[in-house]
Amino acid sequence: MTRARSTAGVTLLELLIAVSLLSLLTLGMLMAMRVGLMAYAKTGDKLMDNRRVTGAQRILQDELMGLMPVTPPCAGNKDLAGQHFNFLQAEPQRLRMVSGFSLQEGWRGHPQILEFLVIPGKDDKGVRLVVNEIPYSPLTAGMACVGVAPSPDLGVTVPVFGPTEAGPKSFILADQLQFCRFTYFTGSGQPNDPIAWRPSATGRGWPRGIRIEMAPMEPDPSRLQPITVTAPLNLHRLIEVPYEDK
Repeated sequence: MTRARSTAGVTLLELLIAVSLLSLLTLGMLMAMRVGLMAYAKTGDKLMDNRRVTGAQRILQDELMGLMPVTPPCAGNKDLAGQHFNFLQAEPQRLRMVSGFSLQEGWRGHPQILEFLVIPGKDDKGVRLVVNEIPYSPLTAGMACVGVAPSPDLGVTVPVFGPTEAGPKSFILADQLQFCRFTYFTGSGQPNDPIAWRPSATGRGWPRGIRIEMAPMEPDPSRLQPITVTAPLNLHRLIEVPYEDK
């Protein structure tokens, strides 16, 4: 008697179909993982950008609110070494002042000379806001005064400050801006003239507030954008008084 041949098993065609289906399933899973990882990375980048913008604006406001009324001698000009001046260069695109807030040490650090500058952005696209920090001393602050000049608007002489430049140690507070300008809540220097927001405050005394107006070069609703920062000034911190946490 002849034994029947067994037909159990998998054909080559069935094996090829199974391998193809498994490959397609694996490819689909990899594509889904890639899409998920890309979405996670984009979300992380947006969160980091939002934190960077929020942190920079908080730092900027603290720096402005930490303004300290300093009147060093005009050491940059030997003929004026005995004359004292208000250390405040307040212009539309430039601000130089002394602040009790430090980028590295916060409110507990040594007073700093802050030099805010509006400079061209990367590849001359838009503008950026940067700040230089220089440890304060009466001599260092006094060297910034290189002379005095009459002010047609005020009818008095005002200090003339030396130039400031951005360098490798400059800290970028805002970048890719369409515009950035400073205004100051101060008087005009004329009697009975009300206090208002003006483009300059050099020689007008200490302002009541400082505003930095800025707008992004390319608005993006999905991200936090640099916005106008307004800082009221109370001038309650004095350079002669040391401040520290207890």
